[in-house]
Amino acid sequence: MDPYLEGEMWQEFHETLAGEIRAQLLPKLAPKYVALLSKRYVIQHVSAPLMGVAARRVIYPDVHVTQPPRILEPAIEYGVPAPTVELISPLEEQVPVTGVEVRDVANRTLVTVIEILSPVNKQDPGAAEYHQRRLELLKTRTHLLEIDLLRGGKRIMLVGELPAAPYFVFLSRWQRRPVTEVYAIQLRQPLPRVPVPLLPPDPDIVLDLQAAIDACFRLVGYERLLSYDQPPPPPELSPDDLAWVAERLHHTVSQPAT
Repeated sequence: MDPYLEGEMWQEFHETLAGEIRAQLLPKLAPKYVALLSKRYVIQHVSAPLMGVAARRVIYPDVHVTQPPRILEPAIEYGVPAPTVELISPLEEQVPVTGVEVRDVANRTLVTVIEILSPVNKQDPGAAEYHQRRLELLKTRTHLLEIDLLRGGKRIMLVGELPAAPYFVFLSRWQRRPVTEVYAIQLRQPLPRVPVPLLPPDPDIVLDLQAAIDACFRLVGYERLLSYDQPPPPPELSPDDLAWVAERLHHTVSQPAT
């Protein structure tokens, strides 16, 4: 996994990944099932920057943009004192979060929800909203597959201790609740092939996450857009992982152009 994706390009990458997951699953689902993109909006406080992108404000296409504040002119000649300090009033904006839904074609029944976790649902207030939405979904006969490719922020709430890993995939099959299947992924590992459950008695289909990531890079060329000349976005990598990233970058840069 490329930790540089966790910075300012995440929102764009998130939507591209959802599209690639859908494209990969559609041929495997037909003709009985279909994969559809879903989009919802999560409230994000503007004064609380998304993890990994603290240096810049992320702008989303569907967000209302206001006029920049005017510079206050001193009002000395009117006898009004200058302000002691200027602080930030917390504002809110709606951040789009795209996922994938598997539905059966005959009845449009929701079978499996595939969530790609985003910074907005790994830190409050979005984390609390996501937790509540997740609890409601777990009460239904809908499978839930959660893909967490972000090292920072809160993990989903589970009973027990997670393995030490930066990335996870969580699968909750409705027939086995409250059991959740946990796939721990190390930074230097290829992303796994994970099951996508369907209605019984139909067998699982397979989602190849690494193939989906590779397809995103081929489509957009993220290697040309990521800030590889800067340290990786927070949280800080271990010395071994940082050395591995540096070696991969050196190998990539040293490759002759084709």
